[in-house]
Amino acid sequence: MYSKTTTPPLQYSSTPPRLSGRRLFFWSIGSLIVFAWLVLWLWGESPYGRYLSHEQLGGLDLDDARSLSLAIALYIAGWTLMTVAMMLPTTLPLLEIFRRLTARRPERLQLVVLLIAGYLIVWMGFGFAAHSADWMLHELVERIPWLEAHAWAIGAGTLLIAGGFQFSHLKYRCLDKCRAPLSFVTERWRGRHDRRNAFLLGVNHGIFCVGCCWALMLLMFGVGVGNLGWMLALGAVMALEKNSPWGKRLSAPVGLALLACGALIAVKHILIERI
Repeated sequence: MYSKTTTPPLQYSSTPPRLSGRRLFFWSIGSLIVFAWLVLWLWGESPYGRYLSHEQLGGLDLDDARSLSLAIALYIAGWTLMTVAMMLPTTLPLLEIFRRLTARRPERLQLVVLLIAGYLIVWMGFGFAAHSADWMLHELVERIPWLEAHAWAIGAGTLLIAGGFQFSHLKYRCLDKCRAPLSFVTERWRGRHDRRNAFLLGVNHGIFCVGCCWALMLLMFGVGVGNLGWMLALGAVMALEKNSPWGKRLSAPVGLALLACGALIAVKHILIERI
């Protein structure tokens, strides 16, 4: 009797559950990312696709509260989907480390969701600030004839800013934090007040991620916020910078390419105007 009751039936089956849990985790996150890309594509093909483009900001009717509220809600939804599609893949190593760290906790799923929510809220805040600045820039262009006649200067300036930031100390400081997810989690996860700490961990990671990638994300306002091709290209660059072994060495070439593009656009238009 005792030999049957004392034989631990789960002793040899601890590995398969962990493996299946890991597969389920990656399938879930992967499905969320694919879903975001699919919705963005369908949205772009729909009559509401104009709300994915920042160019429509200048045409908002500020006196119509209903249409203004709808437009703001759609812009926020579109930016959130973009963040899930572009930036969530760059955080997979950190999410996997956190999942393993909390795997034995009964509320582990809720903790991962809170971490992702904190991360996305920071990017939503950046998106709100960027769209507000873009709207003010559109208003400024309409009031300054020189800017309206030289709209190319805004695109060239955006490229030059993004390229220059690639060489900044802030860029590399934030990039170092993003490239070390294990130390980032262990330094900030205390195991107490789990839900609050999981959310704050996502917020902290989001802050460093924005600090690392904000300039590259600004390029979306130059090439078109709803442009799926550029979203994929820029998302791939940021993922490689943050997660590949040689990613840190990618920042300088990308910066040089952006500076060169910005300079070429400026020189081209200046020469054309002088002819």
